[in-house]
Amino acid sequence: MTAPLDVLAGYVIEQAAIIQQIPAPTFSEQQRADYIAAEMTRLGLSDVHLDQTGNVLGCWPGGDSAPLVFSAHLDTVHRQLDLPLERTEQRLTGPGIADNSLGLAALLGLGHYLTQANAEFPGPVWLVADVCEEGLGNLNGMKALVDYFEDSPRAYIILEGLGLGQVCHRGLGVIRYRISAETAGGHSWVNYGTPSAIHELAAIISSLSEMTLPRQPRTSMNVGVIQGGTSVNTIAPSAYCEVDLRSEDQVFLTRLSQRVKQMAAQHERGGVHLEVALIGNRPAGGLPVDHPLVKLTAECLKAEGLSPTYEIGSTDANIPLSRGFPAVCVGITRGNNPHTVQEYIELEPVKTGVSQLIRLAQSAWEYTSGR
Repeated sequence: MTAPLDVLAGYVIEQAAIIQQIPAPTFSEQQRADYIAAEMTRLGLSDVHLDQTGNVLGCWPGGDSAPLVFSAHLDTVHRQLDLPLERTEQRLTGPGIADNSLGLAALLGLGHYLTQANAEFPGPVWLVADVCEEGLGNLNGMKALVDYFEDSPRAYIILEGLGLGQVCHRGLGVIRYRISAETAGGHSWVNYGTPSAIHELAAIISSLSEMTLPRQPRTSMNVGVIQGGTSVNTIAPSAYCEVDLRSEDQVFLTRLSQRVKQMAAQHERGGVHLEVALIGNRPAGGLPVDHPLVKLTAECLKAEGLSPTYEIGSTDANIPLSRGFPAVCVGITRGNNPHTVQEYIELEPVKTGVSQLIRLAQSAWEYTSGR
């Protein structure tokens, strides 16, 4: 017997609160993965296992048609073990509750629905909790998943806690570099005039910040991390910064990345060694608005009384999209302040977000992939 939607939404909210309390910083998702695997098994999914990358997979069997893959990432940007959670009638507030505890909880909620309804579909439904979506995780979990499934799935549907009403059908290209500088260093007075790694890096950052970037295609550059030096009276022997480049256009992004490497190389000189290392690559890709999967997702939202918006973002969907496989990313509720300790989700819309997933699971078999 199928659980009423109110009960299912309540289950999702309670699971989000439980999952949020399990630390899962990128590269350290094991404890949370074990919990998800145990809950998938309890719900009655089959072939529940962790792959070599650390992804958790569970299957609801179906017919011989191409499978449908739903996924939500396990990791969070928050590295602290103390994860406060505040609850009111309207909200849950706490680090990681939206990104992506609620997405994982909704994945389990879909599993709850499939097993309780004893759903019969033309093909299997795979539910996957994947690792390494955030930051320097570089989408490694999703890369391994797509390597495994390749083009066999009918579609990849990615779940995020926030963004209810959005159809994210384009993947924003991201390239990240670590630029390192090394010099001999020395005493700030005795060796004055010797190159400083910090000064050299500052000159490079200044050059990067003076670049003129286009509004179309929308493109950005950000130096998000800078570290170096040993003491206030020491000429810094080493320093590094981390640079984040983004663009809606993959070709322009590639050109920009080459330009950044060339600009850094221009600062190499006697006594100064520079190294530019690639630390992240999220390839761009996308589906047109009139693609059958995009239209289907929008129709599911309209059936819930929502007016869909069409978005671009950097999510797990980047990987299948960049390889030409159909994928969208959808949200479960509304909220704000992601990646902060004041991150929150609104509870009332969760029921709509869960209903949206059920509609997608039921109707995805009707669409033609367009590949």
